[in-house]
Amino acid sequence: MISEPAYKAARSVSGAIEKHFEEQLSAAALRGETNLAPAPQSRSIAAIIDTAFWTSLRKEEGRSPKISLAFLLPEQSEQPLVFEKRLRLTPEILTKLAPAVERSGIHLGVWQEEDDLYIWGTTHTIPGFCFVLEVIEPGLLVIKHRRVDGFGKYVNVAVLKGDEVKIIDEGAINYPDCPALLSSLLGFSAQTSWSNPVNIHVQLAVSMRAHGHGGLLLIVPSDSDKWRESIIDPISYAISPSFMGLANLMKQDVDKKSLALWLDELAREIDCVAGLTAVDGATIINDRNELLAFGAKITRPYGSETVKEIMVTEPIVDSEAQIIAPGQDGGTRHFAAAQFVYDQRDAFALVASQDGRFTIFSWSPCDEIVHAHRVDTLLM
Repeated sequence: MISEPAYKAARSVSGAIEKHFEEQLSAAALRGETNLAPAPQSRSIAAIIDTAFWTSLRKEEGRSPKISLAFLLPEQSEQPLVFEKRLRLTPEILTKLAPAVERSGIHLGVWQEEDDLYIWGTTHTIPGFCFVLEVIEPGLLVIKHRRVDGFGKYVNVAVLKGDEVKIIDEGAINYPDCPALLSSLLGFSAQTSWSNPVNIHVQLAVSMRAHGHGGLLLIVPSDSDKWRESIIDPISYAISPSFMGLANLMKQDVDKKSLALWLDELAREIDCVAGLTAVDGATIINDRNELLAFGAKITRPYGSETVKEIMVTEPIVDSEAQIIAPGQDGGTRHFAAAQFVYDQRDAFALVASQDGRFTIFSWSPCDEIVHAHRVDTLLM
């Protein structure tokens, strides 16, 4: 029997999450999408969150559990691993199972029968808009769903850390100058393949954040060298000719049979480029994903003024924009990125902090200011 959750945040957020999935699934059905997941009910959502939260505070053999729970029937996945006997959804059982399913891409399947939630097995595949809850670390949970096309990072719906609840604001897509990268992270990109440039930038952002060293990636236009005015010459690690690893992969015509191999190669190239951002200085690629340099030092062009203020926003419900000095948003990388975008307004910058924060810097033509989009809640 589903009991009332003891974790207060589970009760407060479940209604908003239920509404999100209802709206997304209804819209997808109207578009003629098929293979869609069932819509979870508020009571089930609260119970799953509550169980996952208390599980996250436990330890098995000295390690905190990392698990992914997906709400679906076994028949809605391909080649599921189904237990002979169902298991109750409890913190004790989840803690015991966690070591077996902590690797990325493995979900514990959860379903409800009458008034009971149970674990039926594991799966690697889930349908579009399937409710997924990931236990990231003690007290930190992320609710997300799979994209309908199956490509790219899952779309985050809410992040819960202890008593703090952050619900992703889908209305951020309506910002007049919302960057394509942010649109994609919010799940509203029209991308249809992994080779879509915006999706590549999403994967680069995820990989930059994952390496944990902090980093700065500049994405510059391929039809101009004006960006060089903002880079100290000589560049410590200039690439000549430009490295075409990512660019060449994206030009390939990939059929279904070779997709898995191609994705493995793409992941290696993305990790290679993202790894370079850990080196002091900026890594530079162009909008054709050609690698131009790393370890580059940013400077203010002759005659340009120092950026004095930036606008900071986070795509979270009830979050308000702030106008601050660039130094308040972070360290040297953040200031350098803000200055670069201020001077090179057709470029944008991705900044990963060692503490997991992630910021997209772009020029806002509407507000005539450097816009810093805090997106770490979308990358977990």
